Amino acid sequence: MFHILICDDDADIRAALRIYLESEGYAVSEAADGEDCLAQVERQAPDLALLDVMMPKLDGIHTIAHLRQTYNFPIILLTAKGEDADKILGLNIGADDYVTKPFNPIEVLARVKSQLRRFTTLGGRGPESEHVLRNGGLVLDDKAKTVTVDGDGVTLTPIEFHILQLLMSHPGQVFSAAHIYESVWQNDAIGSEGTVAVHIRHLREKIEIDPANPRYIKVVWGLGYKMEEQP
Repeated sequence: MFHILICDDDADIRAALRIYLESEGYAVSEAADGEDCLAQVERQAPDLALLDVMMPKLDGIHTIAHLRQTYNFPIILLTAKGEDADKILGLNIGADDYVTKPFNPIEVLARVKSQLRRFTTLGGRGPESEHVLRNGGLVLDDKAKTVTVDGDGVTLTPIEFHILQLLMSHPGQVFSAAHIYESVWQNDAIGSEGTVAVHIRHLREKIEIDPANPRYIKVVWGLGYKMEEQP
């Protein structure tokens, strides 16, 4: 049974989300602010967190920053209309997706299922050559869900991992932002360019020596992104 943590200062929103999540068989816990969220995660890390941006004591953005120092479980932001800057900042810091309030609970459930599916699916497809991708000093192990750069491990969010996996699986092939979004998020790609760009930038900061002059993930202007083959 998957454990979902709902972190929102609005008790009615927590109660509504709990009803829908428990109806799908999820175990649910609640936190009313960021400090409470961090304390609960330290006691028992969830499989996924739904996290409000605007909260007392410690807001959602700073909570994500603290969580990503240690944990890589999926985080879905709950944001209000007009909080576009917070959405981008949250994605930059380590959120995997967001839902805008007022939201349709069915949409929330779909996004929760999608994130959990990506996070928990292991490779297990036979010999190492089938689940380990290598390009120069960059190595992705789909079975262990690990990434190393020149022998050093890097911590990626589930979204970053799957973007990298898509690009490394097809070295030299150009993928549009819409294609990446549909493949990784498994949703329609309307308005997806900004979201993909944020995750690509964050991914570069983790795997590139000089993110401003990347050797792995290249932009093909007007077309999209590709994984540059390395010797």
